[in-house]
Amino acid sequence: MPIAVEALMEAVQRQGYATMEHVLSDSECSALRERLATPAVERSRAGARHLLSSGIVAGLAADARLLAIASAVLRRPSGPFRATLFDKSRDANWSVVWHQDTALPLRTRFDVPGWGPWSSKAGVLYARAPREALDRVVALRVHLDDSQATNGPLRVVPETHTRGVLSDDAVEQIARSESIVDCIAARGDILVMRPLLIHSSPRIEIAAPRRVLHIEYADSLVLSPGIELATA
Repeated sequence: MPIAVEALMEAVQRQGYATMEHVLSDSECSALRERLATPAVERSRAGARHLLSSGIVAGLAADARLLAIASAVLRRPSGPFRATLFDKSRDANWSVVWHQDTALPLRTRFDVPGWGPWSSKAGVLYARAPREALDRVVALRVHLDDSQATNGPLRVVPETHTRGVLSDDAVEQIARSESIVDCIAARGDILVMRPLLIHSSPRIEIAAPRRVLHIEYADSLVLSPGIELATA
């Protein structure tokens, strides 16, 4: 049975992630896959960045079902600010090391303690953010294909989202010493996760694609005076 929103909130608060089952239909997933495969979507080998400019992705990100999930987890009305497609297949196969998602897209550069270093990706400014900003963000991973143990699923270390922003060495040490979970999900499921949850992804072992639309939400684009998220 699909997890209820109340149980979802409790699970995400406790372990840093949870799955909502059967949120999108097969036909909705098929339509997204087809539209995201068109030449209008500028892609790299691993997928596509900054997809909120795509009408179909923006429409999905603003869907009442997704907004309700994000708002329930963040406990305030929330909206999307970034969307990324991860497209893993036999022809585009890679692994992702253990890490936390700590970089946020920002409208302007500023000099505030706790933010940085800065970088730029496809013309969008990014900075490593402090915990108080990342605690206002949640990601919804929309599965456009089945995610299986053998096609490079998300792997997580539960309950690590409460430990703050960690060094790379600390992340690696935790991943080596604590329990790991493979996040198995069906097409149409949505995995909800906090950005500071330690996670990774292995290479795929079978010829089954794993396409995931990763949409991030915040409780406000304005995080504090002079600090505003960019939409990307």
